[in-house]
Amino acid sequence: MLMDFSAAPSNATGDAMRRRIVRAALRLAEAAGSWDAVHVHAVAAEAGVTMAQLREQFAHKDAIGEGLFDIADAELLACSDEVGWSHLPYRERLERAILRWLDALTPHRRLVGELLRYKLHPEHVHLQVLGVARISRTVQWIREVAMLPSVGWRRELEEAALTSIYLATFACWLTDGSLGAHRTRTLLHRLLASGEGAARRFGFAPPR
Repeated sequence: MLMDFSAAPSNATGDAMRRRIVRAALRLAEAAGSWDAVHVHAVAAEAGVTMAQLREQFAHKDAIGEGLFDIADAELLACSDEVGWSHLPYRERLERAILRWLDALTPHRRLVGELLRYKLHPEHVHLQVLGVARISRTVQWIREVAMLPSVGWRRELEEAALTSIYLATFACWLTDGSLGAHRTRTLLHRLLASGEGAARRFGFAPPR
């Protein structure tokens, strides 16, 4: 399992501790009904780690919140371990990968919305910059998991289109109260089909 833990020890123990800390923070946030009500010292106590150990894994509270998206990225990457994954059509791999990422966040949808609103405050420009980098990184992982073969300018066009599809789907998911997020799934299926159709018309799409 690969996770984007660039600031943490690259070992299973470090990854497990980070997950434990993030999940402890999520429990506290859900119990309090707000991410703002969560204190780092309480997270350390809930996770059963010292403040120093927590600091080794996360530089600040916002980084702990980002850990939720690290968990979603890890779930996304796990798609490639599914039997027969490489034999699926590209569009189906993309659809499954994006939905796997969203499904990992679904238990904490309200909290995800709160974290995003916090990042969008005018005084949090640094968090917005990091958010853009996070979007780019997740889209890159989606491409890799879907095993898209494009290179050069074709890859750049593909990334731009996929980023638009990913963001539109994510925005829909944030407010989707339909059973099983049916509205989000329908939108994603339609956007990917439209994107594939457009790519084929211009000769950009990879073989099925």
